[in-house]
Amino acid sequence: MPADSPTDSLATPSTGSPVPPAPVATSDAAPVAASDAVSVSGWGRTAPTTARLVRPRTQEEAVAAVRGCGERGGIPRGLGRAYGDAAQNAGGAVFDMTGLDRVRAIDADAGTVVCDAGVSLHRLMEVLLPLGWFVPVTPGTRYVTVGGAIGADIHGKNHHVSGSFSRHVLAMDLLTADGTVHTVTPGTPLFDASAGGMGLTGMILSATVQLQPVETSLMSVDTERATDLDDLMARLAATDHRYRYSVAWIDLLARGAAMGRSVLTRGDHAPLDALPARARARRAPLAFRPGQLPAAPSFVPEGLLGKASVGLFNELWYRKAPRSRTGELQKISTFFHPLDGVPHWNRVYGRSGFVQYQFVVGYGKEEALRHIVRRISERGCPSFLAVLKRFGEGDPGWLSFPMPGWTLALDIPANLPGLGAFLDELDEEVAAAEGRVYLAKDSRLRPEMLAAMYPRLDDFRALRADLDPRGVFRSDLSRRLAL
Repeated sequence: MPADSPTDSLATPSTGSPVPPAPVATSDAAPVAASDAVSVSGWGRTAPTTARLVRPRTQEEAVAAVRGCGERGGIPRGLGRAYGDAAQNAGGAVFDMTGLDRVRAIDADAGTVVCDAGVSLHRLMEVLLPLGWFVPVTPGTRYVTVGGAIGADIHGKNHHVSGSFSRHVLAMDLLTADGTVHTVTPGTPLFDASAGGMGLTGMILSATVQLQPVETSLMSVDTERATDLDDLMARLAATDHRYRYSVAWIDLLARGAAMGRSVLTRGDHAPLDALPARARARRAPLAFRPGQLPAAPSFVPEGLLGKASVGLFNELWYRKAPRSRTGELQKISTFFHPLDGVPHWNRVYGRSGFVQYQFVVGYGKEEALRHIVRRISERGCPSFLAVLKRFGEGDPGWLSFPMPGWTLALDIPANLPGLGAFLDELDEEVAAAEGRVYLAKDSRLRPEMLAAMYPRLDDFRALRADLDPRGVFRSDLSRRLAL
């Protein structure tokens, strides 16, 4: 799911399609021009820093931008949906990749697309769905660039079946610190370091991606309620293999016998014969028509999402969900990206912003998950965007987040008293259970925790030191975690 940027509109220039803006300026100032100094933050809006924004539109301009980025280096940035400081670079350059936005080639028979790194998943859906193809992996927002999807090695509701995004990348062009463009393929050290490498091995310029065939732009969805955490985990473990996509919203304020009560939503792409004979969708089964609501206001009072209001929301959401419903047809946008219908929804947390915390612990470590959920529940963390799902096989990226196990993600208002110390304690529990936190959502992990969570960290650091000895590619995250 997805720093306040109400006026900077980084649309996809080649199409004019409205793409919600990358969160660059944190004030209501006018849009920034290339190379202007701007305040940059992640989607959580918690720790903005100032950088020089550079927007290359060609490969030649990208090479020039990297060679001229200065002593503080630079970091690629897509549509700004990383929650923390991964796409910030205090005092240096930030490369806005949305100017590289061309869909270069589509093989409708083989189901592959070649596109620039700045093309969004939203744009790919617009182009590919009418041809009967869908992106192989999508997170909770479609406003992520292809380069960002690889750099963060994003995962979706289908990880237990399909793995992360980079598993479907057949090749990519990577601009390294020396100004050389490499065509990088899976199974090589440079590919594995770049998949999930948070933009620190170089600038992804383009990629070739294998797609998922579909017959319609609708989803066939099953929904059910789980009474508590154990009930939820049992249902997921027993039946997830029947579905391509699976996720559970979890009430983290519920306590006692109801701790972890959830709404479980699972589904697959609807086949053509699942559409009613006279339905409008039959006439255009592959139409992609995501709706949109008015933007969240630029000013939201602090404390609006407190324990009482979130508790009421959670109660209503759980009661509203059906005990069991099968075969409901939903739009792709409804099933995958409900929050994309509300531009700048991150403003509802107020000016203090919010922290997104996501961790994974392996199968066999269920007691660690239960204990963490219990602690969050007892602490009264007001999170209405909390999801639990299962991961499949781990991905080859050295800093890729997914590993076989259970992953929980939650949003917490950043001004919650004692939040930093509380999350530090959770980090230690996750590390003790041989789990990890997701770097694309992190904004506060202590560097000493990283090696325990990512066993290929030394390999990543060694390759990066050899590839980029002057530290041309760097970010606030890389400094904070000594990457």
